[in-house]
Amino acid sequence: MAYDTRPASASGSTARGRGTRPRRSLNLAIAAVSVLALGCGVWLLQQGAAPPPQPSAAQGADGGPHARDAGAPAMPPSPPTRIRIPSIRVDAPLTGLGLTKDGSLEVPPAERRDLAGWYESGTTPGDRGTAIVAGHVDNAEGPSVFYSLGAVKKGQPIEIRRTDGQTAVFTVDAVEVYDSRAFPDDKVYGAAKRPELRVITCGGGYSKKTGYLGNVVVFAHLTGVR
Repeated sequence: MAYDTRPASASGSTARGRGTRPRRSLNLAIAAVSVLALGCGVWLLQQGAAPPPQPSAAQGADGGPHARDAGAPAMPPSPPTRIRIPSIRVDAPLTGLGLTKDGSLEVPPAERRDLAGWYESGTTPGDRGTAIVAGHVDNAEGPSVFYSLGAVKKGQPIEIRRTDGQTAVFTVDAVEVYDSRAFPDDKVYGAAKRPELRVITCGGGYSKKTGYLGNVVVFAHLTGVR
């Protein structure tokens, strides 16, 4: 299942659990990453497992010093190859995500529970602007790469390895969860003056009728290079 990225005038309100109305500009035309591939959430129901962790209000954006910090200088563009989030033991390869014929964002293969994707027509992580990484929370067999994304905390690092051999180190500014019917497109996907990163997966509770009800979004900015 693809992410709905058609213009709001064409797509109207979102399908159940699939995302929000997208932005109009192509390089920002990414709807909320409600990763409802076939089977998503089935494992959760079958096993009676605890739902994925969700961020607390204390992890939300507060306009503190991190919001004004210029961070590290922007890096030259270079495609990413891996994402590492030490606090939740994520160390995963990244695949490029393009757009489908109907203008929707492709998704990583659901069967690859260890794989995340990045929007390769947008900003590369470390360059000036907003880079987007997305991944599944689970599939029919169990937890996927970003199952624990909601447990990430402010101030924790996210590392992106790039094809130029450098690692872009980001610091988390906020972790928030949004209902898919009120997803803040501009806040998540809008242009940034400094190098920023968004990491997105499903979240916000689960319904048997509609699947995951929203999205967990991690906001981070570049603070170092290795």
